[in-house]
Amino acid sequence: MTGDGTTGRGTTGRGTLIVGSGLIGTGTARRLAAAGEHVALVSRRPPAVPAEAYGARWRPLDATDAEACRRLLYDLRPGRIVLVHGPSDVTWCEDHPDEARAAHVAVADTFAALAPDARIVLVSTDNVFGGDSARNTESTAVSPANAYGRAKLAAEEALLAKAPRAVALRVSLVYGHEPADAGKWLNFFAACAHRLLRGERVEAPDDHWTTPVLLGDVAEVTAALLHAGHPLPPVLHLGGPDRVTRAEWAGIIARALRAPADLVTPLPRARTRYASRPVNACLGSEVLATLPATENIPVRGVREGARLLAPAFAGPPPV
Repeated sequence: MTGDGTTGRGTTGRGTLIVGSGLIGTGTARRLAAAGEHVALVSRRPPAVPAEAYGARWRPLDATDAEACRRLLYDLRPGRIVLVHGPSDVTWCEDHPDEARAAHVAVADTFAALAPDARIVLVSTDNVFGGDSARNTESTAVSPANAYGRAKLAAEEALLAKAPRAVALRVSLVYGHEPADAGKWLNFFAACAHRLLRGERVEAPDDHWTTPVLLGDVAEVTAALLHAGHPLPPVLHLGGPDRVTRAEWAGIIARALRAPADLVTPLPRARTRYASRPVNACLGSEVLATLPATENIPVRGVREGARLLAPAFAGPPPV
């Protein structure tokens, strides 16, 4: 960034800026802050848990306001940026495709233009694929399944066209702990866990395949990419090692929580809210495990993830 703050060239690397305070944004902020890094978290509304509680800072920002972003970057001068912005409700995006695309692309384009020399990681999605393949890798041809996938793909293209050190990290279904009183749970695991513990029925498709990835593993990989001391490919994939249907996964969650298995009701995808998702929302990587920054990071399967998370849902939430 120059002295007048009009460009990102010359950023001094004072910590990491995370744009978006949802599940992945706050999970990554926690991971970086725990390592002693200066972390600024920005979003329209405050995160559910105050960022200061785990050593980060939160500031309000409408990331679609380019001038506000310019002022923020001039003030913070981050060397690393994580973009987890924009509407992520697939159904909402399907109903508002132009608004979804505009929001995702505008933010990616703004940060690419203002901070082209920063290491930027854009968290993208498996929805950039049509669902024909059981394993989508970095070399699989993209064919977005829905409006959300089209918006994310357009954001990837906008970012990578202007920021040579940027990475689009496509992640599969991310899951982690969320409190029971969160209002609207942001991940499938939390929604299942809280309903099962209340004795409520969980309906899940038995013909919708995914490769779920634990939030802690996403945060670990993202942190490693931000600090990688070597060039990175422009596109990387991160999915879990297990390919499961949502119904199968809900059964695994029920067993981990010792909830009645018959509370899980398998249904066809077309009869659920997941009808617009690709049949195979599955990601694999040909590259991630070969990179020096990430080759030693284990990515855990759904059974280990359920075992690790179950105590937090059944008992006091994690600090």
